[in-house]
Amino acid sequence: QVQLVDTGGGLVQAGNSLRLSCAASGLTFSNYTMAWLRQAPGKRREFVAHISGTGLSTVYADSVRGRFTISRDNAKNTVYLQMNSLKPDDTAVYYCAASSLWPPFRFDYWGRGTQVTVSS
Repeated sequence: QVQLVDTGGGLVQAGNSLRLSCAASGLTFSNYTMAWLRQAPGKRREFVAHISGTGLSTVYADSVRGRFTISRDNAKNTVYLQMNSLKPDDTAVYYCAASSLWPPFRFDYWGRGTQVTVSS
Protein backbone atom coordinates (compact mmCIF):
# COMPACT_ATOMS: atom_id res chain seq x y z
CA GLN A 1 0.00 0.00 0.00
CA VAL A 2 1.43 3.32 -1.06
CA GLN A 3 1.43 6.14 1.47
CA LEU A 4 2.56 9.74 1.20
CA VAL A 5 2.66 11.56 4.52
CA ASP A 6 3.15 15.30 4.17
CA THR A 7 4.10 17.28 7.26
CA GLY A 8 5.69 20.54 8.35
CA GLY A 9 2.94 23.07 7.85
CA GLY A 10 2.06 25.72 10.37
CA LEU A 11 1.38 29.38 11.06
CA VAL A 12 4.18 31.82 10.27
CA GLN A 13 4.57 35.54 9.74
CA ALA A 14 5.25 36.94 6.31
CA GLY A 15 8.94 36.89 5.45
CA ASN A 16 9.66 33.79 7.47
CA SER A 17 10.40 30.23 6.34
CA LEU A 18 8.98 26.73 6.60
CA ARG A 19 10.15 23.37 5.36
CA LEU A 20 7.63 20.77 4.31
CA SER A 21 8.44 17.07 4.18
CA CYS A 22 6.73 14.19 2.45
CA ALA A 23 7.67 10.66 3.45
CA ALA A 24 6.78 7.96 0.96
CA SER A 25 6.35 4.23 1.48
CA GLY A 26 5.15 1.29 -0.56
CA LEU A 27 6.69 2.41 -3.85
CA THR A 28 10.08 2.49 -5.54
CA PHE A 29 10.63 6.10 -4.66
CA SER A 30 13.41 6.91 -7.12
CA ASN A 31 11.17 5.82 -10.01
CA TYR A 32 8.71 8.61 -9.33
CA THR A 33 8.59 12.28 -10.12
CA MET A 34 7.58 14.04 -6.93
CA ALA A 35 5.64 17.27 -6.79
CA TRP A 36 4.14 19.80 -4.45
CA LEU A 37 0.80 21.38 -5.23
CA ARG A 38 -1.35 23.71 -3.18
CA GLN A 39 -4.95 24.76 -2.83
CA ALA A 40 -6.04 28.01 -1.25
CA PRO A 41 -9.59 28.51 0.05
CA GLY A 42 -12.01 29.02 -2.83
CA LYS A 43 -9.34 28.40 -5.45
CA ARG A 44 -8.34 25.53 -7.68
CA ARG A 45 -5.40 23.32 -6.80
CA GLU A 46 -2.25 24.65 -8.43
CA PHE A 47 1.20 23.37 -9.23
CA VAL A 48 4.07 24.59 -7.05
CA ALA A 49 7.13 22.53 -8.01
CA HIS A 50 8.24 19.11 -9.14
CA ILE A 51 11.46 17.15 -9.17
CA SER A 52 12.65 14.22 -11.25
CA GLY A 53 13.38 10.80 -9.81
CA THR A 54 17.10 11.44 -9.79
CA GLY A 55 16.67 14.89 -8.31
CA LEU A 56 18.64 16.45 -11.15
CA SER A 57 15.71 18.29 -12.75
CA THR A 58 13.32 20.68 -11.08
CA VAL A 59 10.51 22.92 -12.28
CA TYR A 60 8.81 25.74 -10.38
CA ALA A 61 5.71 27.84 -10.73
CA ASP A 62 6.48 31.46 -11.51
CA SER A 63 4.87 32.54 -8.25
CA VAL A 64 7.41 30.65 -6.11
CA ARG A 65 10.57 30.57 -8.23
CA GLY A 66 13.49 32.03 -6.30
CA ARG A 67 11.74 31.62 -2.95
CA PHE A 68 10.94 27.88 -2.78
CA THR A 69 13.29 24.95 -3.28
CA ILE A 70 12.21 21.37 -3.88
CA SER A 71 14.64 18.57 -3.09
CA ARG A 72 14.59 14.86 -2.39
CA ASP A 73 16.55 12.25 -0.48
CA ASN A 74 16.04 8.92 -2.19
CA ALA A 75 17.79 7.08 0.63
CA LYS A 76 15.09 8.36 2.98
CA ASN A 77 12.18 8.17 0.50
CA THR A 78 11.44 11.80 1.29
CA VAL A 79 10.82 14.94 -0.71
CA TYR A 80 11.12 18.42 0.77
CA LEU A 81 9.87 21.90 0.01
CA GLN A 82 11.91 24.69 1.56
CA MET A 83 9.79 27.83 1.56
CA ASN A 84 11.50 31.15 2.19
CA SER A 85 10.25 34.73 2.15
CA LEU A 86 6.71 33.52 2.64
CA LYS A 87 3.83 35.78 1.66
CA PRO A 88 0.17 35.79 2.75
CA ASP A 89 -0.68 34.62 -0.79
CA ASP A 90 1.20 31.39 -0.05
CA THR A 91 -1.50 30.42 2.46
CA ALA A 92 -2.94 27.10 1.31
CA VAL A 93 -3.09 23.40 1.96
CA TYR A 94 0.05 21.91 0.45
CA TYR A 95 -0.04 18.42 -1.03
CA CYS A 96 2.76 16.18 -2.15
CA ALA A 97 2.10 13.88 -5.07
CA ALA A 98 3.89 11.13 -6.96
CA SER A 99 3.83 10.54 -10.69
CA SER A 100 5.31 7.79 -12.82
CA LEU A 101 5.61 10.34 -15.65
CA TRP A 102 8.07 13.11 -16.51
CA PRO A 103 6.70 15.71 -16.90
CA PRO A 104 3.99 14.71 -14.43
CA PHE A 105 0.84 15.14 -16.54
CA ARG A 106 -1.07 13.13 -13.96
CA PHE A 107 -0.42 11.90 -10.44
CA ASP A 108 -0.68 8.36 -9.17
CA TYR A 109 -0.58 9.05 -5.45
CA TRP A 110 -1.36 11.95 -3.14
CA GLY A 111 -0.64 12.95 0.41
CA ARG A 112 -3.41 14.22 2.64
CA GLY A 113 -2.06 17.74 2.77
CA THR A 114 -0.55 20.05 5.34
CA GLN A 115 -1.88 23.53 6.12
CA VAL A 116 0.40 26.53 5.66
CA THR A 117 -0.89 29.87 6.94
CA VAL A 118 1.11 33.06 6.44
CA SER A 119 0.03 36.10 8.43
CA SER A 120 0.78 39.65 7.34
